[in-house]
Amino acid sequence: MIRRFSAAAFAAALLTPGLAACNSTGTGTGAAGTTSASPAVSGSIAPSGATPGAGDPAAKQALLDSTNEIKNGNFRFTMSGVGSSAEGQVHEPSQSAEMKMTIGDQSSDLMLKLDVIHFKPDSWVKLEVGGKTASSVPAIQKINTGKYQHLDQTRIKGNRALGFDFDTFDPSGSAVITQGITEVRKTGDGTYAGTVDVSKAAQAGSVDPTLITALGAQAQTVPFTAKVDPQGRLSELVLQVPAAGQNAAQEIKMTYSDYGAATAAQKPPADQVVEAPPELYNLFN
Repeated sequence: MIRRFSAAAFAAALLTPGLAACNSTGTGTGAAGTTSASPAVSGSIAPSGATPGAGDPAAKQALLDSTNEIKNGNFRFTMSGVGSSAEGQVHEPSQSAEMKMTIGDQSSDLMLKLDVIHFKPDSWVKLEVGGKTASSVPAIQKINTGKYQHLDQTRIKGNRALGFDFDTFDPSGSAVITQGITEVRKTGDGTYAGTVDVSKAAQAGSVDPTLITALGAQAQTVPFTAKVDPQGRLSELVLQVPAAGQNAAQEIKMTYSDYGAATAAQKPPADQVVEAPPELYNLFN
């Protein structure tokens, strides 16, 4: 049976190897295809007035402040993890956004490509579903239309895979993740490293709760690196998630760019739009 996607699928699919590539085994790979391992986060001498083990308070505040511009809702972003990737843009001035996601490939049990467009009050999704189990599920043929499917807003509310909340602009939840920083130090000009408690990101759908459970105590000290641009805005956040249970170690990378310079999403042409069938909602609910 095809695996259904939860409301946190957008981020959770990137953070859960078992979901991103259902039949994958071995060590996870990073965005560039290299083997990912959990690097040791070396200690640092705390500055005067710093809490022992907490790193540099000024560095933590800098990272917390680095996510402020995300709230203005005008940027481009990418996410990558084991067998999954996403990219898109958010443009609050036009109340529009677009996200393109790829989860798995044809050798996986499930391969899913989505192009989701939001232009308030409407949303559309174009899907390509494949993988080893796809041919055995008749309902998939009803959603593999090759066209954009117009979505009923009442049926996707709260669904992070299909819906988008213009009151909370951050698709990858970086602002919530940085709230969970447990230790951080500045490593260079605009670069940082430390550890973060990813369990605090579950409430925002940034991390799959099943992965947090598998990590156990390790969830409280996941190594990360971060970069900010010359204006102090977050440009890159990388989590080095250790192996846990059936999940291989993996690197999760999120980037932000074009702050204040994103463009409005483009509505799909009318002749390329059909109404979404019940099968589509069943897949994501």
